[in-house]
Amino acid sequence: MLKKLFQKLLISSGKEYVVDTAIPDRLICSFVFGRVVMVVRGFIKTRRKIFLGKQVNILNTKNFTFGKSCTIERNVKIDCYSKDKITFGEVVKIGAYSTISTTSHMSKYGKGLSIGNNSAIGEYSYLGCSGGVEIGNDVIMGQYISFHSENHNFSDSSKLIREQGVTSKGIKLGDNIWVGSKVTFLDGCSVGNNSVVAAGAVVNGIFPENVIIGGVPAKVIKAL
Repeated sequence: MLKKLFQKLLISSGKEYVVDTAIPDRLICSFVFGRVVMVVRGFIKTRRKIFLGKQVNILNTKNFTFGKSCTIERNVKIDCYSKDKITFGEVVKIGAYSTISTTSHMSKYGKGLSIGNNSAIGEYSYLGCSGGVEIGNDVIMGQYISFHSENHNFSDSSKLIREQGVTSKGIKLGDNIWVGSKVTFLDGCSVGNNSVVAAGAVVNGIFPENVIIGGVPAKVIKAL
């Protein structure tokens, strides 16, 4: 009976997976209690419905928009000081101990971040959004993912690298992408729809739809 009620609750919140029959009722009760605590914490902090873990720090909340059933786990920091809004679609999840950074230096106001519906990023991840990061719908990512949407110029050997400025082309991921753990996305890269990025890849380039990519630097391994 409890599993059936829990399944209905999941469907009403936008989740489509089926609960494993081996899951004990005690675990379901613990999960539900934790979610209730998170949504109460989220309402107190934002006056809107969102699931927030402990020690979540959101700067400039007026520049942060999100859809229903979004989750930000414990010890996440989100910097919403950016030209564009930080935008989450519905059922977005940010893993614990992750950081979203937009304006990392006072010399340049950051662009921002958008994440589509049903997309999630794992624990201990870093999203550097100074040059803008766009993540589509149904993108699932493992742990320790990093985005770096800005690159230092270094072509003039007569100057210090830190004095040569930066370029900011931005990063874009399409829809329905699986990203393995410890992947690094560099400024100017994009990955097409329906693709897989192998764990540990360093992505620096433009990749089409329907491919598996991997390696350092990443290259197309296989067409899907």
